[in-house]
Amino acid sequence: MLRGIDVSSHQSTFSTDGLSFVIIKATEGRSYVNPKLAAQTKQARDGGCVVGFYHFLWPGNITAQAEYFVSKAPEQTGDLLAVDWEWTGDHTAATNAEKDRFIREVKRLRPGHRVILYCNRDFWLNRDDTSYAGDGLWIADYVTAGKPRIQAQWKIHQYTSSPIDKNVACFESEDAMREWASP
Repeated sequence: MLRGIDVSSHQSTFSTDGLSFVIIKATEGRSYVNPKLAAQTKQARDGGCVVGFYHFLWPGNITAQAEYFVSKAPEQTGDLLAVDWEWTGDHTAATNAEKDRFIREVKRLRPGHRVILYCNRDFWLNRDDTSYAGDGLWIADYVTAGKPRIQAQWKIHQYTSSPIDKNVACFESEDAMREWASP
């Protein structure tokens, strides 16, 4: 298991000591870009970490959101891409079909990258009806690291959000994760 974190504009700084990967919020909807994206990307790359980027999905305008995400997320071989599917601030959520369409569109727009789904256990078990997660599932379930309570293959498990979102990934090494991320 590899250790990693995910960050957004809420994290001014973070340490990459002991980490193998960092996943950074890049965009949300069709108008938000993480103002710390460039600095956080540099810090993660300088720390030798596998880097990923995620988009917080809103309902509607799915193709436009996918295009916006890939236009703003840095592109380097071995970077992971993810969609964050959960409740928005106004308690709406993209539908299951919209989630699936977004993943497929990002895969079409960035064919040299793996695209994964991030969601919590409740969304996976109660809102998802296709089990489509693209190339891998990044599941949030706040239990023992590496032991999410789901019956699905997963690549990354977020197991806590305090004081920072901590994750583990099912890879033997950083090289194995980088190789997988570059199909």
